[in-house]
This record gives sequence, C-alpha cells and structure tokens, in this order.
Amino acid sequence: MEANEQPRDEAVEKELDGVPEEMLSDDEGEQEADGALDDALAALRGDLETAKQDVLYARAETQNVRRRMEKDVQDARNYAATGFARDILSVADNLTRAVDSVPADLRGDEKLKGFIAGIEATQRELDKVFGQHGITRIAAKGMPLDPNQHQAMLEIPTGEHEPGTVVQEMQAGYMIKDRLLRPAMVGVAKKPD
Repeated sequence: MEANEQPRDEAVEKELDGVPEEMLSDDEGEQEADGALDDALAALRGDLETAKQDVLYARAETQNVRRRMEKDVQDARNYAATGFARDILSVADNLTRAVDSVPADLRGDEKLKGFIAGIEATQRELDKVFGQHGITRIAAKGMPLDPNQHQAMLEIPTGEHEPGTVVQEMQAGYMIKDRLLRPAMVGVAKKPD
C-alpha cells in the first residue's frame, strides 16, 4: 500500500474489480466531474435562454394571429353584404328612373298621385336601409373628378365649368363603409375646341 492510499474493504475491492484505474482515481475524477457539471450547467443555461426566446416569439406570433383574426372578423361583419348590395343597386337605379320619368303634369293627376307617392316612399325606404348598412351615395355632380370614386364615360366641352369637373351623372356611385361599391359613371367638363 502506498502512503496516500487508504486501506480498502475486501467487499469494496471485489465490487471495484474490473473497473478501469482512471475511474478509480478520486482527485482526477472529481475535477473531471466538476468540469462536466460546469459544461452541463452552461449548456442548460443556453437551452433555457433559447426556450425563453422561443416562448416570446410564440407569444408574439399568437398575438399577431389574434389581431389578424379580429380584423378579418370585423371586415366580414362590415362588408358581408357587399355582393348583395351590388345586386340591389340596380333596383335602386330602376326606382330612380321610374320616379324621374313621371312627367310633371301627371304628378298632379289624382289617379296617379297615390301610385307615384308609393314609388317615392319605396325609394326613400331603400335609401334608409342603405344608410343603416353603411351604404352611401357618392357625390358627383359639380365635384372635381376623383378616379377613386368616379368613372369618366365622356368629356363634355363647356366654358361654364372648370375642366375636370363632373357636369353629368349617368349612373350613381356608392360606397359601403370606406370601400367603393360602385363608381359613379360621369361626364367631365373639358375646354371647348
């Protein structure tokens, strides 16, 4: 036995029989174990930081998805009737044409007075329903041409209006909330030749 070795029990000796000598050395083993623990601890800290970043990114992505979904739901509520509204605009156009086509002398006729009043009441009710659903008529006549709301169908030579001013409305345009439903078809003033 060497001086630094402590006496060993026979049972312990039998258990340790066949174990490599470098594993039996206490001092080196403790140093290696300490180094391995430090390395493992550093790796775990790195993994923890990575996991924290992943959680932050996942939370941010979840919040973005929630915001997009809320916007999509709000848009669906606001603009769900867009297709139907476009289709019903032809009904509004026809009612307007019907009211406009009645000559002034027939408006006073007692036989037609109720009929004309009924058509006008239907037109007012349709305008009221449009308003309840955020459908508004685009101002056109006398306004400068706005390509986002007006569709110029022809140019009309005139000296009475500034060039680029809408002087005739052939078909009314409409907005639904802040979106264009149908552009107004208009005639625009130009300088006379």
